[in-house]
Amino acid sequence: MAETLRIIPLGGLGEVGKNMLLFEYAGRILVVDAGIMFPEFDMLGVDLVLPDYTYLRERAAEVAGIIITHGHEDHIGGLPYLLGDVLPASTPIYGTPLALGLIRAKLSEHPQLNGVVLHSVAAGQTTTVGPFEVEFLAITHSIPDGVGLAIKTPLGTIIHTGDFKFEYTPVRGSGPGFARLGQLGAQGVLALLSDSTGAERAGHTPSESVIAPAFDQIFREAQGRIIVATFASLLSRVQQVIDAAVRHHRVVALAGYSMVKTTEIARELGHLEAPEGVLVDLGEALKLPDNRVAIVTTGSQGQPEAALARMADGTHRQIEVKRGDTIILSSTPIPGNEEGVARLINKLIARGAELIYPPLADVHVSGHASQEELKLMISLTRPKFFVPVHGELRHLHAHARLARELGIPTENILLMEDGAVLELSAQRAKLKKERVPAGDVYVHGSGVGDVGRQVIAERETLGNNGFVLAVVPIRAATGEIAGKPELISRGFVFVRERTDLMERAADAVYRALSEGKVRQRQAIIDRTQGLLTRFFFDETKRKPMVLAVITNCD
Repeated sequence: MAETLRIIPLGGLGEVGKNMLLFEYAGRILVVDAGIMFPEFDMLGVDLVLPDYTYLRERAAEVAGIIITHGHEDHIGGLPYLLGDVLPASTPIYGTPLALGLIRAKLSEHPQLNGVVLHSVAAGQTTTVGPFEVEFLAITHSIPDGVGLAIKTPLGTIIHTGDFKFEYTPVRGSGPGFARLGQLGAQGVLALLSDSTGAERAGHTPSESVIAPAFDQIFREAQGRIIVATFASLLSRVQQVIDAAVRHHRVVALAGYSMVKTTEIARELGHLEAPEGVLVDLGEALKLPDNRVAIVTTGSQGQPEAALARMADGTHRQIEVKRGDTIILSSTPIPGNEEGVARLINKLIARGAELIYPPLADVHVSGHASQEELKLMISLTRPKFFVPVHGELRHLHAHARLARELGIPTENILLMEDGAVLELSAQRAKLKKERVPAGDVYVHGSGVGDVGRQVIAERETLGNNGFVLAVVPIRAATGEIAGKPELISRGFVFVRERTDLMERAADAVYRALSEGKVRQRQAIIDRTQGLLTRFFFDETKRKPMVLAVITNCD
């Protein structure tokens, strides 16, 4: 039987985040990216979300290497959880210098991963990983040093765009490699896997350079401190703040661990420039007059523990937001974060700050291609088969419509979700009935996977309705109830004001257990919990979580 190429997404298709694609050929696996997803607001207590690694865990010996397209958390954040536990720490990782610098910083927090092998690559280079010959393609994105991939196999060439936009006037670095994409298209592309995040957005994504005039106006008019919140990895935006600060005679300080660390790595690698004396320590900046200070911080997505959220709550150790501050949210909410960002804005306004954010001003542009750029990518590469990747289902379907408009036959457009298996030969593509394990694995503190949907549902119940603890006294010798149970409520009702309710509930349990013939301890617990659940719902139309424990009275 002729060899086929299998493509399996473990994350990033049907969602925004935890990007991870597997390419299988000749018994070897190439992993592209290993990201995380930040929790949605209904994932109570969850710190971050990983893909399900079960499929890789079972085939660890077949993994030839990991390629990282760029240094965003949704592409590199899963590496500390993937290496050592699922794959050997010695599994080779390939990435550009900035991506590897961010990875090194991340892995340094995990001493057990000191055997990790990192290989630096650059756009225009080609390397061999198992049976795959991988060429790194110049693309532009919201972080420097991003690459697309031309994965060459005996069956044909697969192009994976990575996250991209066609940035014609980047703040730093060179533009996209149009010529090479066109050459690959002329040579023949078996399949194109293309970033779909901006597939619903008409036209072209604006250039990063359009932000400079908006920043200039804000810096010129602001009388007090300027606080700019953005992603730590959006280095072009940080550079724009530095440039505006230089023009308007302000210093720049950084707030937030990830912002400080990422900026430090970027400066070492030459991706960020600041004249002597412009970048200063936060403590030093806060001693200067307000009209001399600009602060760049994390937390534009409303993350509860980020620096900006702590400023909004009044709990930041160094920065107290006050009247006269101008705060710029230089980002747009990631899908699912809208409510959190709105709350953050309201809190900051309540503290007297002037808030500037899209669409009030042009202070953010996307790092992802819009429709006309997506069409150009398809036109340049001219693929036989097309697979939209990186996005929610609506993004993937919108991207598929664009491909059909450009003449790609419907049967050659493959819509996939996490866990799907695509099998490619030189002439045909087929989505298999087979599915591999794919879903969310929650990380809470040091626990990985020990919190599931059931635990989240229980937390939601506790948050919405509280709980009641019933302490039931039982005579050990006979198993009979020895008196009315003690009921302890937290988050359900204020006991002092509802003593009648709690007394009637205790009476109901006492009567039921006295009249019944239940003697086994577990049966007593189950009977108590069931009776109280029904009682409280009948009385209050609420369902607190009810727990029962037995105490011996002999």
